[in-house]
Amino acid sequence: MGTLILILGVAVWAGAHLFKRIAPEKRAAMGDAGQGMVALALLASIVLMTVGYRMADPVWLWVAPHWMVHVNNLLVFIGFYLFAVSGLKTNLHRRIRHPQLSGFKAWALAHLLVVGTLQGLILFGGLLAWAVASVIVINRANRSWTPTPEAAAWKEGVALVGALFAMLIVGQIHGWLGPWPFGGA
Repeated sequence: MGTLILILGVAVWAGAHLFKRIAPEKRAAMGDAGQGMVALALLASIVLMTVGYRMADPVWLWVAPHWMVHVNNLLVFIGFYLFAVSGLKTNLHRRIRHPQLSGFKAWALAHLLVVGTLQGLILFGGLLAWAVASVIVINRANRSWTPTPEAAAWKEGVALVGALFAMLIVGQIHGWLGPWPFGGA
């Protein structure tokens, strides 16, 4: 049952995010009320994914070597950094069209490497597939892209510090709610 709830959660997440791109007329017809409905769908998807993941009995597909936790942490840090790059519109943002989705893909891939269960594959593989599909759908709908203007160099440093701070805070919360993400005991 947990696996089905997890699959439903991933599907609702993807559907809510892609709705605007797949059915733009329907989304536009919903007006401002559509934003609230999409937000509720996203909240419901997070609840479904969390409940489904926790309910599902682990079916082990692989066991990651211990050193893989370091690769995981590097990819998660890159994910946080790319989110910061997007928010700050740094010079790296000029080279990456979708830094948030790229960061999300790094985060999902990182978790796929270390979570060798069927529910991990469904959750992180499904979210990775959504992020890849999102980039494809967005790029097809809007083929032209104008990079952001040149940014001050200090923004890269702020993005790095922000990513490190976010990684430490989220890592601590991750350790309280689930496995300690930084290796060791």
